Amino acid sequence: MEARDIPIEDTTMASKKLQSSDAKDLLKDANTLITIKGKKVSEFDVSAKVSDDAVAAMLGPTGNLRAPTIKVGGTYLVGFNEDIFSDTFG
Repeated sequence: MEARDIPIEDTTMASKKLQSSDAKDLLKDANTLITIKGKKVSEFDVSAKVSDDAVAAMLGPTGNLRAPTIKVGGTYLVGFNEDIFSDTFG
């Protein structure tokens, strides 16, 4: 984020383990969820209902929220892919 001069409004230490209920709560104010695992990119419409698949895509193998998790407007990005970040943040 610093390399792109994007202000960070809120951070959560990795020692605070956020799980499925926390992930679902994050999506209450979201319209879109984009999850990135390696080269696999999935997009979910969460404006009307948050599916179990959407929440599961946000979690890592330990059941905790994956990092980074970033909110941009009404969209959450979970995971990292340089191309997606370039498209989103310019």
